[in-house]
Amino acid sequence: MTETIHMQTPPPEDGAKPRSPEYRVAVDSLRGLRQDLFHDAFAYRPLPGRRTDGRLVRRLPGRLREYAAWLPHAVITAVALITMAFATADSGGPPVLLGPLCAIPVLLTMVRPVGAFWASMVSTPIVAVLGSHWGEWPWAAGSFACHLTVLTVVAIRTRPRTAGWMWALTALYALVADTGIGPNDMYGTNSAPMLVFSAVILLCVTVWHVRRDAVQEVTAQQTVTAHERSRRTLLEERTTIARELHDVVAHHMSVVAIQAEAAPYRVENPPPELEKAFATIRENAVAALTELRRVLGVVRAEDYEVPDAPQPTLADLDGLLANVRDAGLTVEKAVTGAVRELPQGVELSAYRIVQEALSNSLRHAPGAGARVEIGYVLGGLGLRVVNGPPPNPSLIKPSPGAGHGITGMRERVAMLNGEMTAGQTDDGGYEVAVFLPVALPDGDDA
Repeated sequence: MTETIHMQTPPPEDGAKPRSPEYRVAVDSLRGLRQDLFHDAFAYRPLPGRRTDGRLVRRLPGRLREYAAWLPHAVITAVALITMAFATADSGGPPVLLGPLCAIPVLLTMVRPVGAFWASMVSTPIVAVLGSHWGEWPWAAGSFACHLTVLTVVAIRTRPRTAGWMWALTALYALVADTGIGPNDMYGTNSAPMLVFSAVILLCVTVWHVRRDAVQEVTAQQTVTAHERSRRTLLEERTTIARELHDVVAHHMSVVAIQAEAAPYRVENPPPELEKAFATIRENAVAALTELRRVLGVVRAEDYEVPDAPQPTLADLDGLLANVRDAGLTVEKAVTGAVRELPQGVELSAYRIVQEALSNSLRHAPGAGARVEIGYVLGGLGLRVVNGPPPNPSLIKPSPGAGHGITGMRERVAMLNGEMTAGQTDDGGYEVAVFLPVALPDGDDA
């Protein structure tokens, strides 16, 4: 056993000793520090404009809406002027030098954010020394406002980890300035206010980052979920259609097989060629039934049972309308054209489409009236189901439904190479219009 464990454990390469977890954490931290604040620190990253499609900005006039895109730049510029005023108001140094030293890092956040942090770190001790106000050590008034602004803007424009590194370096500078190069203790220091204020601001920015990323992730997940739900609905409808088509086709194929088997016995002394032809027809019909059942086994649910009753047709539509009326929907029926028997697949699909359209009317427009129009035309069948708006939308809350209705109707229409339109009417109701083509028999072509 010991020998097997020794063989499975890879030896250290080139005699290197295994590193402790603390060492790896330290190396990863230094690698993150280098990536966030040292690698391409002065890279050009211009501040993008503000979006103009917000709720408040959309209400502004056209010209002001264009100017609103530059609002972040205007705010940063105004803060830069304020820091310049702080630097030159109460200092013993040259205002011409102190003002730009405090304003330039703030303005630099609009084009080179990480470089602006380093510029603020460099200008802070210079302004403190030139200002000669040791009571404001190590941050003069202008540098205090400058550094807080730079930390805030850079934290907003970068990742949350960068905010932690900037605060750590700020605290390190405060420690070195207070203990190494600072004035005597009698003058005091303002490092504590800087570290407290900056920590609170950076914490708020980090929370904002986390919340924004969470909202974006949830939005993306909802989009994926909606897409998957739509696909699942489509597959469910196709499965239902496949089951119903099986019942329709299996019935006709069974009739073909039985008739082909019985046909030779209805003719006295049938020729061998005729018997062979009927036998071939029966064999093909039985083979088709076998393959149909095998394919259906892929899409049929385990708990699905074949209905005992025959599949409904348009002849059963009056019973459907009676049930809908009992449920509280006032519905009218109008038939135009010469009523004739259509292929069973068309009859079944037409019945299901009317059934689903009326169900949608019950769910989404309770109390409204509906009208079903059926048109038998030369090249097919036309269907139109329209309902009006609910009479009291504020008092009666529509049922949301499962979202399968329109998808199922479109799938049935596409299966028969038909056309379908569905949408709201001008009066607030809803209309479903369908045309199902039907091939003309040879006798009608003449």
